[in-house]
Amino acid sequence: MLKVGVLGAGHLGKIHLKLLKELKADYEVIGFYDPDRENAKKVNREFRVKSFKKIEDLIAEADVIDIVTPTLSHFDCAIDAIKAHKHVFIEKPITNTTEEAETLMNLSREAGVQVQVGHVERFNPAFTAAQPYCNQPMFIEAHRLSEFNPRGTDVPVVLDLMIHDIDIILSLVKSNIRNISASGVAVVSDTPDIANVRIEFDNGCVANITASRMSLKNMRKTRIFQKDAYISVDYLEKKTEVIRLKNLKPSEEQDPFAIVLDLGKGRKKKQIYFENPSVEENNAIKDELKSFADAINNNTQPIVTIEDGYHALEVAHLILEKMKLTPQLSMA
Repeated sequence: MLKVGVLGAGHLGKIHLKLLKELKADYEVIGFYDPDRENAKKVNREFRVKSFKKIEDLIAEADVIDIVTPTLSHFDCAIDAIKAHKHVFIEKPITNTTEEAETLMNLSREAGVQVQVGHVERFNPAFTAAQPYCNQPMFIEAHRLSEFNPRGTDVPVVLDLMIHDIDIILSLVKSNIRNISASGVAVVSDTPDIANVRIEFDNGCVANITASRMSLKNMRKTRIFQKDAYISVDYLEKKTEVIRLKNLKPSEEQDPFAIVLDLGKGRKKKQIYFENPSVEENNAIKDELKSFADAINNNTQPIVTIEDGYHALEVAHLILEKMKLTPQLSMA
């Protein structure tokens, strides 16, 4: 069983504490650290978990450090843990800058420790149900729209929301990026609240991503187009739809109720198949924490590697450069 310590006991940190306590076969929660002593006392009473007064004391006693602190502190927390040869789970975005992320990558390799980044949509059951059907996507359209919430408006919507879809797309498209074009509008905050991005890959795939925190309703959808297939993923409703085309042989008996496309003289007819893959309800955060324990115990690669976290952040910053922005993340 892995001894785990949690850094940060805010809203998400408390969720991590709760779920880690439920994963009794994988983790022993030895404690947490939060710089807000009043909040630390409340969390201590609520979860009955030891509150450490010093980060270094918690790191010393743990096998795994779970970093759920503000982004600006990710790098310092992770450096201390990795130097102490501890495995690290770190929330997204991995760090504030790509230089920091690169330093963590190199150091984790030298220390021989596992690092997983908390890109939780990889564990969304709608996405995991869609993955077996995704085979060389050539056009991807992603919409991530959120109702306005003052929390998080100190950072561009690219780092707040869009980075989820950046990671998903990079996991599906195995090709280098050729070009990025982007635009964003600041509506109520000092950084873009709405952004649209077009990413062109060397293999010809194009991804069009829209993110907004000024919407009247929430939406988290990705549509994937590839040769003879269309895949729709609804992360919010936990639904996956697949439409596939299959060539009909001239001798093949046609189902009278089937939907068939006749593409004209000299071209093969195609039959349309509709599929709704089974989507198993889950707790995505719990699953990602469980998968990290499995990776450590089995010495296998985490599902979301430190390299994945670095590349998602790298693309996010390239997008911000296109918008002529220098993101400044606050401590709040």
